[in-house]
Amino acid sequence: QVQVVESGGGLVQPGGSLRLSCVASGAERWFDVATVAWYRQAPGMERELVTRLDDGGRTRYDVSVKGRFTISRDNIKNTVHLLMNSLKPEDTAIYYCNLQGPEHYWGQGTQVTVSS
Repeated sequence: QVQVVESGGGLVQPGGSLRLSCVASGAERWFDVATVAWYRQAPGMERELVTRLDDGGRTRYDVSVKGRFTISRDNIKNTVHLLMNSLKPEDTAIYYCNLQGPEHYWGQGTQVTVSS
């Protein structure tokens, strides 16, 4: 059974940084060929794609985070990271890790709040 667990969220001031992490257990056989992604959902809004990284190293970023956020992966530790710099209040949301393997797998999310 695949489990996805995010961590690293919290409260940060505008302009600050956070690093989110996502650990996948039970995905060892296919993690290295999976596309990994981060989504976010703000209150009253639909869940949206923030960034994704495929098994070939190709990335895609939403225009709102390009140049500020960086996705990375460690295929040995089955982890995905999201480094978020220059955070803005509009980045406030629950951030979800997504793995595209045999199925789509989601974590429970981690809250990021950007406020002074």
